[in-house]
Amino acid sequence: MVQRVGIIGTGIMGADHAATLHRFVSGADVELLADVELTRAESAASRLGCRATEDPHGLIADPRVDAVIIASHDSTHAEFVRACVVAGKPVLCEKPLAPSLAEAAGLLDEIGDAANLVALGFMRRFDPGYTDLKAAVAERTMGDPVLLHSIGRGVSSAPGSTSESSVTNSAIHDFDIVPWLLASPIVEVSWQQPRRSSQAEGFADPQLILLRTADGVLSTVEIFLNARYGYDVRCEVVGETGAASLVEPTRLLSDTALRRSVSYPADWRPRFAHAYRLELQAWVDSLSGGEAGPLATARDGLLASNVADAVITSMHRDGAWTAVPEI
Repeated sequence: MVQRVGIIGTGIMGADHAATLHRFVSGADVELLADVELTRAESAASRLGCRATEDPHGLIADPRVDAVIIASHDSTHAEFVRACVVAGKPVLCEKPLAPSLAEAAGLLDEIGDAANLVALGFMRRFDPGYTDLKAAVAERTMGDPVLLHSIGRGVSSAPGSTSESSVTNSAIHDFDIVPWLLASPIVEVSWQQPRRSSQAEGFADPQLILLRTADGVLSTVEIFLNARYGYDVRCEVVGETGAASLVEPTRLLSDTALRRSVSYPADWRPRFAHAYRLELQAWVDSLSGGEAGPLATARDGLLASNVADAVITSMHRDGAWTAVPEI
């Protein structure tokens, strides 16, 4: 059975999802695109041969839409997830589940068992480097883990970025991937600010976040949105007898002018293009009863938001170690 998919939001992420579904994912057709800027939705739809609308709720209610992807502004996620659940339609929502812990928790309380209709877009779980790293940790190829180092750097921050949004929109990936890699929940956090980069205006950048998981492993998370040189994600797990780390994927190695070099992408899309394809395929397969693989759930989204809330609390308490409440 072919799943007819509607996508809410046709900005960078939504347009990419639409193109990926159209070109690379079997068992799905892009049926309808919605965006508050109708011309943007129409432009994306014209490339795919599908319909466009400026009414997200109309898309959800459309009888020709079987399942929905939400890639609109973070502030709309909970509203549209709720509407999809009421309509009985499976939904893949980009992170975060909601802008705040209170809103995410309220949403899950409201939808109850119907949360099984909801998947969260933590695509790093599908990246081959991260899946190999998780397998190495599980097999204890470097002994029991003692430290984990995660680095996320970008070229420039989005307009209107704040210290808090860096946590809820960027570091949120780490709050999912760290406990997923270690198979242990985050129980304590501390937010620290090094000297602020002159490239950042009006908010803390870079940030260093310390995470302690229940197994005692200490993780460092660096978020540097205005690193300028390129989009760069790194992760290393240090064990008692060795270490394992991601290898940055690259397709071209250049030798010229007495130098050897590789290029960095300008944003996250080239780096995680394959992960997005695998994630979308797993989601579509799951709609027809197939394997969902490591697809994140609504509760996974709530757990990540819970950690983000504790980190922001630490931020406003001068970096004090802050317990992550059990939920």
